[in-house]
Order: sequence, then C-alpha cells, then structure tokens
Amino acid sequence: MVDTTRAGAPKPAAERVQRPQARTTERREAVLKAALNVFGARGYNKGALVEVAEQAGMTHAGVLHHFGSKEGLLVAMLKYRDGEEVAGIPERAQVEGPAFLQHLVDTVEENTHRRGVVQAYSVLSGESVTDGHPAHDYFQTRTEGLRTKIAGVLGEVSGNTDAQELRDSATSLIAIMDGLQVQWLLDPDAVDMPRIVGRAMDELVERLRAEA
Repeated sequence: MVDTTRAGAPKPAAERVQRPQARTTERREAVLKAALNVFGARGYNKGALVEVAEQAGMTHAGVLHHFGSKEGLLVAMLKYRDGEEVAGIPERAQVEGPAFLQHLVDTVEENTHRRGVVQAYSVLSGESVTDGHPAHDYFQTRTEGLRTKIAGVLGEVSGNTDAQELRDSATSLIAIMDGLQVQWLLDPDAVDMPRIVGRAMDELVERLRAEA
C-alpha cells in the first residue's frame, strides 16, 4: 500500500488531474459580458459574434464552442443577466416573500449604474416581439413568472385575495419598470427610476389594502 503521507508521495487521481472548470467558467462569463455589450448596443440581428469574440479575447470558433450558436449565446446571456444558473456559472441568491418588493427597488437603483445591461434588456425585449425572434419564448416566460411572483407578494403584503386584481397590479408595475427604463436611457437626468418605482409600488399596495 502506498504511504501518501510522505513528501513526494503520489496524490489521489482527482488531485493529479488539472481541473479546467474554473478557467472555462471565467471564459464563458467573459463571453456573456461581451454579449451584453454587443447585443445591447446593436441588437441581436446586427450584433456580430466576431465582435463578441474580440471583446471576450477569444476566437469566433471559441464562442461557438462554449455556446453552440448565436441563438444559444443570446438565451444564455439573458439568463446570466437575470442571475440564473447558466454555463456553469452559479445562480445568484433569489429573494422571496415581502422582501422581494424592496429588492425590485434596489435592483432599479443598481441598474442606474449599469446602463449597458439596461440597454441590452430594453433593446432585446423590444426585438423579441418580432416573428421568429430567438428570445421570444424567454421573455414571454420571464414576464409571466415575474407577474406571478409579484402578484403573490402583493397579495401577501396587502391581504387582498382578488387574484385578477393582483395580477393586473403586477402587470402595471412591470409596465412601469420597463417603460421607465426606456425613458431613462433617452434622458437619465430627467428620470429618477428608483423613486418613481418605489412610489408606484407604495400606491399599489395602499390601494390593494383599501380594497381588501
């Protein structure tokens, strides 16, 4: 039997093999960040994988190796933006319950320092309504999931049990947040997104409580 406690003794096989996962994950994250920049500035159709590859410091073939296709990269980039687990990159912690409303306001505040991310979302969500766009299903599923989550939290904090009213209120809040992003991109100094979203949220909760 080999004494693995002696200096220079053979290491277990798992330790002898260099693990490439960390480096691979770093490369993939670099590609996703580059895709946010390129697709945010040029849209999906005009955004070129060659430019994404250049910004990420790799070849066009390298991008395809990690994500398979331009469509695959787009969907992965959107999931990455939303903090979902993708391409070996762990998901960010998700906020649940009443704290989610404040989390939305905090995210809006954070977005005022991430113009490129906001621009990418606004451009691609707008494009996604066109026929055959590869992000259509993603945005549709994302919006429905967000609507359902917000409606549940609004019901929890207001005591209102009218399911349709809660869904309508959630839809209104999403519309306010998305619309404000466009206005803010056009004229950042004229639009205080966190303040407006926070006020709209407070008014919605107050009305739902009054109608409960």
